[in-house]
Amino acid sequence: MNAMRLCVALVVLCLAACGILPRDAIRDQTEDDYYDRLRRDRQSVGSLVGQDGFIIFGTDRSRRDEGGGALGVNAFLWRGTLDTLSFMPLASADPFGGVIITDWYSPPEAPNERFKVTAYILGRQLRADGVRVSVFRQVNSRGQWIDVPVTADMAPQLEDKILARARELRVQSQLAGR
Repeated sequence: MNAMRLCVALVVLCLAACGILPRDAIRDQTEDDYYDRLRRDRQSVGSLVGQDGFIIFGTDRSRRDEGGGALGVNAFLWRGTLDTLSFMPLASADPFGGVIITDWYSPPEAPNERFKVTAYILGRQLRADGVRVSVFRQVNSRGQWIDVPVTADMAPQLEDKILARARELRVQSQLAGR
């Protein structure tokens, strides 16, 4: 009987260590919980050698102009994203994981709808594919907020505005360095 209890305890510990949760825990998870877990998972998974291999005899000087700084992501993309989304209230910003989450925002001209944006900065280089945006929209129907789809071009338009702002910041930085 003790051996059976020990086996059951080991199975439970193994399942808990693997992160397998009961269905109710997954169903009750909020959107913010999901993004917090995604950010933690992203931070915990890394590379032993970095994106471009080992750096031997010092630091990689080829990345000086990419705006990496002390951030874990490209500083120009980070600042461009914050500037572009500055009209929305900020819920969370993780400069090392590269995730920016806004709180719900209702435009003054449409008080019965609201938007939430999650932006992911995907690396240390200023590239066109270096930022991904997810937009969520809800409408108020009889006092209940209901999820509705956004137009297909909304996220790409925000990404383009972020990239344009990041390029402006890079140009300003280069002009200031002269």
